[in-house]
Amino acid sequence: MGILILFINFAVMIRLLIVIVSFLFAASAASAQTVQCEDTCGHIHGIDLSHYQGNVFWEAVSETKMAYVYLKATEGQNTIDDKYKRNIDLAHRYGLKVGSYHFYRPMVPQERQLANFMAQCRPEDQDLIPMIDIETRSGLSNEDFCDSLFKFIRLVERAYHCKPLLYTFTNFYNANLSGKLDGYKLMIAQYTQREPVLNDGRDFEMWQYTGKGHIDGVNGYVDKSRFMGRHVLREIRYRHRYRNAHSYY
Repeated sequence: MGILILFINFAVMIRLLIVIVSFLFAASAASAQTVQCEDTCGHIHGIDLSHYQGNVFWEAVSETKMAYVYLKATEGQNTIDDKYKRNIDLAHRYGLKVGSYHFYRPMVPQERQLANFMAQCRPEDQDLIPMIDIETRSGLSNEDFCDSLFKFIRLVERAYHCKPLLYTFTNFYNANLSGKLDGYKLMIAQYTQREPVLNDGRDFEMWQYTGKGHIDGVNGYVDKSRFMGRHVLREIRYRHRYRNAHSYY
């Protein structure tokens, strides 16, 4: 009987130990999920948002470590992000530095894309230089794609009197744009723990390091980025020297 009781007590202890270990593992995993990149480094961090994030609680966002936000304004010739006006008004109200971006469609006439962007992205509303989101060649050859893209970039430069920030992925840059964007500031997207490397060896200002970030005030995933090395926020500040900047032809 004594041996039986000892065996039962040993079995209970094993089960209890398993429960404790499982609890500690779950707690550790939960803790790891709540620790974000901005909690563990000294770089300047920010986010970009569009209608995909729904209604954002900007007061909560303003209390995080995010220093800036890029908001999707437009895409192609006619698409307007239906959360843009709300987002830019509230982001300003709660003190964030705000920029706006256009998703570029290479097959759509550049002048029409610019008109779409300028109707939403007013210079007086911008703290940061405009950004062009470059993710597709739309079936064009590399030569035709680059001709299309650079025509649009030049139109944006003339309209806003500054060189835009250019956003693209590491692989897309290396395959299509390597060595062609000297003189332009870049935000490079690569969702790994390893920092991006561009095959032309050039420096870049910003790294979008995740498309599945979490932040107070935003339901679901959010894109997060940070500045590289010694690059700082003032490098992308929009300088309001040309209030009547809407003459571009």
